[in-house]
Amino acid sequence: MHGGTQYGFIINVDTQGSGTTPDPDRPALRERIYRVVEDALAKADIADARLAQEDRGDGILAVVEPHRPGSIVGEWTEYLHQNLRQVNRELDRPLRLRAGLGVGPFTPDGHGFSGAAVDLACRIGNCEEAKAVLAAVPDAPLLVAVTDRLHQDVVRHGGRWIEPAHYRQYRVRLKEGEQQPWFTIPGLGAPPPAAGHDGAAPTPEDPGPTAARRRDDSAGFHFGNVTASDSAQVLQGQFGDITFDHRRGGTGSGGRS
Repeated sequence: MHGGTQYGFIINVDTQGSGTTPDPDRPALRERIYRVVEDALAKADIADARLAQEDRGDGILAVVEPHRPGSIVGEWTEYLHQNLRQVNRELDRPLRLRAGLGVGPFTPDGHGFSGAAVDLACRIGNCEEAKAVLAAVPDAPLLVAVTDRLHQDVVRHGGRWIEPAHYRQYRVRLKEGEQQPWFTIPGLGAPPPAAGHDGAAPTPEDPGPTAARRRDDSAGFHFGNVTASDSAQVLQGQFGDITFDHRRGGTGSGGRS
């Protein structure tokens, strides 16, 4: 595909933990990725709206016409979530994906396409914070990361299968500098209630993550030093050199693979 700079909705899909997949199992892994992604695009009625697409080995990078962003943020992500739930019923090792979503200009060429918006969509879905949040909720098959711009333009207004209250903003350090994407894990309930209610995330004046983690030990589970309590509605702690709080976000580093 050739041509000048165009504008589109960018979708980057990566597989969680694909590096540990043995070579003999990789063809089946790739077949499942394409099956769940393509079927979700068809069900959301946007399969024919793609402007460009690249194979990513353990994922897919695509650009879709930008005139139906709600169909991607709401319908496509929910169909993808349900497809993953269905396919994982047959697997001993579940397929788990991270989807980075953004909008902006891209330039196609003879080898694919490029652009700062493309890089950003890739990096927010592939950053260490996104990996850590999904790893801390082992029963979840999907994490969706959206750029702050996409959140402001689309998510916060709601729509068909778009629940603004189910998104949480994080601070991440990327090659472009600090960014503040929003993450959601389809299938989880609403985030914690306001401070002062049971299960609330701590305020700066509260005892902090250690006390909150101790208080919720009986209700939560642990991934390293990360605690996810009440069905992962409260998520805070450390993962390697990353410190994050489900209410305020976290810091760390990530990049486009």
